[in-house]
Amino acid sequence: MQLYELLENNAVTSLPDQEITGLTDDSRKIQPGMVFACIRGEHFDGHNAAAEMLERGAAAVLVDHDLGLGDRQILTEDTRALYGKLCAAWFGHPERKMHFVGVTGTNGKTTITNLIKHILTKNGHTVGLIGTIQNEIGSQVVHTDNTTPFVYDLMALYRKMADAGCDYVVMEVSSFGLVQQRIGDTHFDAAVFTNLTQDHLDYHGTMEQYYQAKKLLFFRCDQAVIDTDDSYGERLFGEIACPGISYGSSNQADFYADAIKLRADGTSFWLCCGGKSYPVNLHLTGMFNVSNALAAVAACHALGMPLGRILSALETCTGVRGRCEVIPTDRDFTVICDYAHTPDAVENILRSVKEYTKGRLICLFGCGGNRDATKRPKMAQAAAKYADFLMVTSDNPRDEDPEAIIADILTGLEGSEVPYEVVVDRKEAILRSMQLAQPGDVIVLAGKGHEDYQVLPGGVHIHMDEREIVRECLPLVPKR
Repeated sequence: MQLYELLENNAVTSLPDQEITGLTDDSRKIQPGMVFACIRGEHFDGHNAAAEMLERGAAAVLVDHDLGLGDRQILTEDTRALYGKLCAAWFGHPERKMHFVGVTGTNGKTTITNLIKHILTKNGHTVGLIGTIQNEIGSQVVHTDNTTPFVYDLMALYRKMADAGCDYVVMEVSSFGLVQQRIGDTHFDAAVFTNLTQDHLDYHGTMEQYYQAKKLLFFRCDQAVIDTDDSYGERLFGEIACPGISYGSSNQADFYADAIKLRADGTSFWLCCGGKSYPVNLHLTGMFNVSNALAAVAACHALGMPLGRILSALETCTGVRGRCEVIPTDRDFTVICDYAHTPDAVENILRSVKEYTKGRLICLFGCGGNRDATKRPKMAQAAAKYADFLMVTSDNPRDEDPEAIIADILTGLEGSEVPYEVVVDRKEAILRSMQLAQPGDVIVLAGKGHEDYQVLPGGVHIHMDEREIVRECLPLVPKR
């Protein structure tokens, strides 16, 4: 009865900091009437702070086992699940007032969500966007710290979106967000699965657990849109209970592309579905963006939008920051900035760029510290597969020695004939790459993409925007 009253009267809030990090200075600012949710995080168990929170003024604590706190504890089997319900109730259940499209997978999420938002907006909808680069409420940009925000922050964001008149929310749904139940009871009109390649194994442990985390999204959607070119996607398509729509390169898929022509400034192809073909001129380049476009088109079609209006809107989209983004140089070579930070993503972008590179393909990349170290040599092998020259440097070393990370990377180049240089400082590596570039060369700066910072040992964040660095380097790279 107590819990029912809390839900119905919205007389509850909680502390988002308890999700993973545990106690912080902010989490000690308890206000009368608050309910403290005891979440078992990766490094901290909120149950250990329950008594302290009551002493500081919390009305009650949400726990998954009896702490002997009498009527000041709310006992439940799953504090994360109930925590999400409480947060939703506190903000007036904004998740019930809008339509949702979720996109999950290792690669492609950001581009696909941006394409879907663009298509919906061009067709008269007010759309919220939640993702890696930033959150958006219509045309308003809101800062984000996580691809999928913690559930309290997410419900607060939903509330702002609903109040701003959003009728759709398009969001990237991360494996972390799914496992940690950050999305609460959000139900999706359509959910997209892009692919699954090695990433986040430092958290999930195995590819199977990673797959099972992604699969959670498809228990809470009306329709699934799945890339069946991907082996995990093909498996998922056979395991879902909801209606499925497939996309890919095979003419057996519900949506596929034919007669694809890649250019440096875009791509043209014929979209095939339902026994008919439609011409598409995309302002994005690369085979992976053909796949991303198919996903966006299929998802919008699943929402009931006419195909003609979808394609008309799609052709007006000019790209996404940090995703195969050409940085202007006014030189006889090209510089592309991309977020590719997995072996598969690096291979995808280099394979696509290689098709229209007239000179050499130069790939600059590093690997993040405090992350899955087994993919470091695989990143090097993926880059060496298509690049003509490699510039090995730092990404976000975090708490690891940058040179030790690079040493791990270089083991993947043993026996390779692809020439490479090592320049630990990323700014210097970018300058060196530009000075080495010859007419017709293309330089791909892989790994940072939209990021405008670098994380160094000791948790130090420094400003680093590769667009700015390229501009700063230009005076040191003479025109020919």
